[in-house]
Amino acid sequence: MTAAARPTRTLLRTLLATGVAAGLALAGNRVVTRRIQPSSRWGRTNHAGRPVTLAAGPVAVLAVLGGVATDLALGGPSFRGSAVAVAAAGSGLVGAYDDLYGATQAKGFGGHLRALRSGTVTSGLVKVAGVGASALGASLLLRRPGAGARATVVQLGLDTALVAGTANLVNLFDLRPGRAAKVVLLLGSGLVPAGAAGAVGSALGSLPTDLAARSMLGDCGANALGAAVATSAAASWPTWARAAALTLVLGLTAASERVSFTTVIEATPLLRALDRLGRTPR
Repeated sequence: MTAAARPTRTLLRTLLATGVAAGLALAGNRVVTRRIQPSSRWGRTNHAGRPVTLAAGPVAVLAVLGGVATDLALGGPSFRGSAVAVAAAGSGLVGAYDDLYGATQAKGFGGHLRALRSGTVTSGLVKVAGVGASALGASLLLRRPGAGARATVVQLGLDTALVAGTANLVNLFDLRPGRAAKVVLLLGSGLVPAGAAGAVGSALGSLPTDLAARSMLGDCGANALGAAVATSAAASWPTWARAAALTLVLGLTAASERVSFTTVIEATPLLRALDRLGRTPR
């Protein structure tokens, strides 16, 4: 293949992977919102008291994997695709466990640690461990050849923290219709050619039923999409950029323990307008 043809092939591969993921998410959410009753285990009541389904989460994970498979089938880097798939599937799996069996006796990372000190292993702590393990697995697949042992350990730790931290951060935004999906679009828009096509397409396909307050990504979908986007960043960004991104992720996560994101968004006109864009009025 000539050098001139490579950008065109990459663009086509990216567009197809995004389209496949978006189509799978759109079709899947139409099915689950019609077939899965609010009274089922997947049913929830949202902030406004409206019944929604959390089955959009597994749909989002499958859509990401469909996008990854398309990218790989068209010649995308196997190490990157495998890493994104591991991060999304692992984070989505433990997120689904928390959605279905989680209790609310502890809030935030600090709350889970306090519960552990008192001898209680919360479902949230299981999720934290599972997301961390899948982030580590994805980071191992992104190992950079030629680096020394110390550099490899530093890079591995940086990538793992970035993937796990972003998965958790996106989940913190899943408090209003469409908000978490919009955050994924914002984070992943510049990373689509770098492997985030599946996550971005999945978020796009999730928006119609999410904005209509008929579905929620839940821990399963939000964790998976956040992990997939961060893995794409870990695969393509230099060390300084990943370190800066991790600093921002940790700062926002720490702030969430003391400040309500919803309060900040509602108090900021631009953020409020973006947050409400496309949302079905109550």
